[in-house]
Amino acid sequence: MDIEKVNSMDFGEFVDVFGNVIERCPLIAAAVQSQRPFSDLQDLKKHFFALIDALPQPGQEGILRCRPDLAGRELQRGTLAAESQREQSGAGLTSLGADEMRRLAELNAQYRARFGFPLVLAARLSDSAAVPRELERRLRCPPAQELRTALGEVKKIGRLRLADLLGADPAKL
Repeated sequence: MDIEKVNSMDFGEFVDVFGNVIERCPLIAAAVQSQRPFSDLQDLKKHFFALIDALPQPGQEGILRCRPDLAGRELQRGTLAAESQREQSGAGLTSLGADEMRRLAELNAQYRARFGFPLVLAARLSDSAAVPRELERRLRCPPAQELRTALGEVKKIGRLRLADLLGADPAKL
């Protein structure tokens, strides 16, 4: 998809296509759509991330709370968004054993209790062995640092999802 196609989309089509770039936050896509035209695909990405950065802390935390737990109930129930399903599956989180699932559930609960939102990790850039180690490491981070780290992961995921939608090389976005 080229930038001319993106710029020519009506509101509904734009939100349908880009509404889950930031997980379960179609309002971000709606706000980005209002800033057209975009000069190029990089400009489109910059608008998504600038909106996240401009939010007050409660809004940023709200974006994080929209994320599903890694290997959590939604994955087990099959109710994840298609993008999250592919990402978690690609990281091997759909083929964990019972002990691994139980350990991740414990770590996810500890993380959520400490920070008030689920761990956000670009699963496509990880694997099932790395996820619990990353959870344990990030549980020791100060809250302000963890907020920045989690928002950085949201942006990594968003960049990968935009690349998928646009048929672009993620490294060029």
